[in-house]
Amino acid sequence: MKLDRPLLQSLPKVLLHEHLDGVLRTQTVVELAKDAGYTGLPTNDPAQLAQWFHQGANQGSLAKYLEGFEHTIAVMQTEEALERIAYEQAEDLSRDGVVYYETRFAPLFHTARGLTHQQVVTAVLKGMARGKQDFGVQSGLIICAMRSMNVSLEMAELAVDFRARGVVGFDLAGEEGGFPPKKHVDAFHYIQRENFNITIHAGEGFGKESIWQAIQYCGAHRIGHGTRLIEDIAVADGRAVKLGDLAQYVLDKRIPLEICLISNVHTGATPQPGAASFQDPISGEIPGYFEHR
Repeated sequence: MKLDRPLLQSLPKVLLHEHLDGVLRTQTVVELAKDAGYTGLPTNDPAQLAQWFHQGANQGSLAKYLEGFEHTIAVMQTEEALERIAYEQAEDLSRDGVVYYETRFAPLFHTARGLTHQQVVTAVLKGMARGKQDFGVQSGLIICAMRSMNVSLEMAELAVDFRARGVVGFDLAGEEGGFPPKKHVDAFHYIQRENFNITIHAGEGFGKESIWQAIQYCGAHRIGHGTRLIEDIAVADGRAVKLGDLAQYVLDKRIPLEICLISNVHTGATPQPGAASFQDPISGEIPGYFEHR
């Protein structure tokens, strides 16, 4: 059945898993690269750049998927750029009928030109506030620490410092393999003591053990992706017939999973025949590179 796009766009939606450095319009990337003197883009044509991003992301590998962020982060090094991107995100999501969204990013990636973490977060929140005023879409910001970097406690403190100004939670992101959540337990214990909110990327690029650690060591209130929880579920004829201890715990405690369908296919977290030609069920178009990660 072909769905009606205007109807779907008109329905109110909530989006809980979005990355600020993954929502840039390609026209914006090209313009900001020119302003910053960044010459690393594979092309300066917005349409061709969109296709390059999509092809790079759609290779069934999380590591390959993340390579495109080198370019987006490179043009997000000024307060003006960060504010613009946050504002344009609100505009784009409002056009899709989103009434509330949470976007996340790692401030430590945006200090290459001398900005402090506080300046980075303030600029993003300013853009989100303008978006709320102009488009009426409510929003919250999540601060990410990176699994491979030993600054998670500093990022946790930054998140708490801005909780009254629009930051709604703390996250752990990045490559899972070799970087278990429990290595950052001090940061999460700090968040817990501050009665703040925790969501953790887990079970995307590594097994169910990553989800278990995120919940039991770090106290995650939500899990980003959680795809590999299927490893703890017995499936027969396409139906779940028995839950393992972890899956049963997630169900019993009502721990939400931020399911990212298109991203999971693109990164190979969910192997699926025909993934390379995943299409919009309404229009038949191939989704944009970073849509709804």
